[in-house]
Amino acid sequence: MRSIRHSPPELAAFVGRAEELAALDRLAVPGRLLTLVGPGGCGKTRLALRLAAGHRRDDPDDACWIGLEDLSHPDDVAGHLLAALEVTDVRELRDRRLLIVLDNCEHVLDGAAAVVAAVLGAGSGVRVLATSRTPLGVPGERTWPVPPLSLPDALALFLARAEHPVGQDQRAAARRICDRLDRLPLALELAAAWTATLTPAQIAGSLTDPYALLDGGHRTAPFRQRTLAESMRWSHDLLGAGERLLFRRLCVFEPGFDAGALPAAAAGDLDEPAALHALRGLISASLVVADPTGPAARYRMLATVRDYGLARLDEAGETVAARDAHLERQLATLTGLAPLLDTDREAWRSRIAADYPNLRAATEWGLSRDDPAGGRRLAAGLAWLWHDEQHGREGLRLMRRAVERGRDERGRDERTPLQAQCLVGLAMVETTAEPGGPSYQSVRAALDLAEEVGAPAASRLARSITAVGLLPLDLDRAREQALRARAEADAAGDVFVAGASAALLGLLHLMRDEHHAAADLLAPAADALQALGDRGVASSALTWLALATACLGHLDRAAGLAARAVTTATPLREIHRVGLARAALAEIQVRQGRLAAAAATLAPLDPLTSGADAVFVPGWGRVHALVALAGDEVAEALDWLDREQAWGAPPIPATQLTRAEALRRAGDLGAATEILAALQTSPLPAIRAGVLTQQAAVLATGGEAALRLQHEALRVRAAHDLVLDCVDSLEAIAALLADRNLAGVLAGAAARARDEAGYHGGAARPEERYPVEAVEKGRTTGLGDAAALAQRARGPRGRPASGWDSLTPTERSVVALAVQGLTNPDIATRLYIGRGTVKTHLAHVYAKLGVANRTELARLAAARPVSGPGSGEGVSR
Repeated sequence: MRSIRHSPPELAAFVGRAEELAALDRLAVPGRLLTLVGPGGCGKTRLALRLAAGHRRDDPDDACWIGLEDLSHPDDVAGHLLAALEVTDVRELRDRRLLIVLDNCEHVLDGAAAVVAAVLGAGSGVRVLATSRTPLGVPGERTWPVPPLSLPDALALFLARAEHPVGQDQRAAARRICDRLDRLPLALELAAAWTATLTPAQIAGSLTDPYALLDGGHRTAPFRQRTLAESMRWSHDLLGAGERLLFRRLCVFEPGFDAGALPAAAAGDLDEPAALHALRGLISASLVVADPTGPAARYRMLATVRDYGLARLDEAGETVAARDAHLERQLATLTGLAPLLDTDREAWRSRIAADYPNLRAATEWGLSRDDPAGGRRLAAGLAWLWHDEQHGREGLRLMRRAVERGRDERGRDERTPLQAQCLVGLAMVETTAEPGGPSYQSVRAALDLAEEVGAPAASRLARSITAVGLLPLDLDRAREQALRARAEADAAGDVFVAGASAALLGLLHLMRDEHHAAADLLAPAADALQALGDRGVASSALTWLALATACLGHLDRAAGLAARAVTTATPLREIHRVGLARAALAEIQVRQGRLAAAAATLAPLDPLTSGADAVFVPGWGRVHALVALAGDEVAEALDWLDREQAWGAPPIPATQLTRAEALRRAGDLGAATEILAALQTSPLPAIRAGVLTQQAAVLATGGEAALRLQHEALRVRAAHDLVLDCVDSLEAIAALLADRNLAGVLAGAAARARDEAGYHGGAARPEERYPVEAVEKGRTTGLGDAAALAQRARGPRGRPASGWDSLTPTERSVVALAVQGLTNPDIATRLYIGRGTVKTHLAHVYAKLGVANRTELARLAAARPVSGPGSGEGVSR
């Protein structure tokens, strides 16, 4: 018999249904939805479980059980299904042979229907089996009403579940019970549970009495529903007083609770031994189902049983008190687990997830109260769980409600630490639920309130998120906030904020091509965050560390770090974090010359990044283009770059530089030149150097102009430890040199550096082009010495002493920004150089051009015709 992932335990033997199973086996076919429909208690779930376990037709490779009973909103179905299937998107199921069972769909019908339609649209090999009280309404759905048990099967079920052996002389009475209960499995099991107290004849006699309906007016209900309701009432009336009290109060707990729920349910009316005995009685009466297979026993009620108990709770006038006690119980649970957030966040998530339906229900109830403080406290505490894509949408909805309940009728925030915690929690959830993160203004408001009311933990977290929000606005201010957040977190022992802030500082260094500084921050930050159990920021830190390590010329180590980032991010099922990690790994593999491996790394997420409902992963198209360009597939590279551009997101400089290369290699020099002109004042050293090399390549004739550009690119790359790019520069310079011996030395040094770095993408054998002796000499020369040799050999021949042609590329960048009106500090920020350096460059420019100030420089630049970038004939304006 097949093992089904996530299936509930079968705590009792399955009885009967042989004919039904045979019929359903013929109806369950690939690419179709088969829905078992019928009233509560008719046996839909057990029938589906048995059908899935024994299904043999075409023998699917996999079967997965997905119970929806714990969900409260249709929007939650998709995330629950993805988590159970361990995929990021249903399109990953394409071409898989899979049986999916969706159990208890009726209360989330719209969400279940949408998910089933998406699943069936993703692959013809998937078959879906659903249980619901009503059809899902999916096109092509085949519904199959679950009939009552046959009389032999009903009798067999009653006898199997009887607490006391039923003799032959009682079989007739047992058959009457089956008939009076319409042979519904749940009703039969409830009746059979009392054979230890009453004889079958007494049970049958009780069922002939004209029981009152549950709450009147239901005589028009279907007979099987009436008999189930009568059986429920009959079971309830035979309970002891303590059992009835505990039964109705336990009904406020969502399906799935442990013995810790008993004190809140008893509320002082039953002591602990009495509550345990009452629970045992409820289990014996089949009103509570026990699952003792885990580390601690868990209990649940069937939905129809729980609905009946909630009605009894209302009759007793205890609903508000019971739900308030339930809320207090969940607050105590959250408070008790809070220390794990600082020691083992993975364990915290696991413990919270086990009781999440109750935590969510308590939050909803608390936020609906006149005094919503309890619900708001729960929401703020659960923000850490909602800080992922799986729970993000639901968390965003509840966090927004929590924030709104902390505002007056004019929308003004109450000035309390609780409101500060809610605002910061909302900002944190927004960073994953709404890609792009919270706006700077909203998180700044959270920070201001946290500081005003003295909420230091909220303040530290808000400051860290503020730094993230500042990334697209002001890198210097982002750095200031990250530094302060890290210092405050270190002083308070806040491991997460300290690690996250250090990771952000590492990213800022990476963006400035300060790779040693980036690695020094990112490596310990990633380790600390992983030790804490926070996969999200840890995976990002590992991704950035991998890129910095690659730039420093350690590709094997970088590939290992990127693979670790993928492994760390994957369980989160967050496509953006997983996508960024996979993109980094694939880019490193391209540099290693492992094109097939790079394509395989990208393949799992490719279905999610294409099509009408594709998800945008920054840089995904660029990395695909790098793979294509490495294989000389220029048209394919441009196609991938067009896909990324179609998203309408702000252009990424690295992607634009790759597009310029692809256009140049496709022969469209005009379009390539236009892109390079826009990028030549980029603040990123690697981009500026890349522009120079591409501008040199545009000059097809090579010569002095191209050599000058390649030398300037080498200077920039060497200054920022761009090891792999320095290899490219040395090879490009060697190809342009007339001195073949010097060229051989430079090429030999580059070849040695390639071997040491594992940099095999685009590698060439220098011995085939240059004198062997010179190449061998180069192989004994270090990369830094080779770069210095190239610069010394350049001598004074590079440029004239004065005039526009005498300006270096960096000086031209300074001029271009100066004539636009930027101040020295602004230019320094844009080019990532010191303010004093800007002043020095301008002094050199004034001397070379014979001008005295910015006004004369602007007038001279305006009169100068603008030609192609890097040609030395003009200044781009």
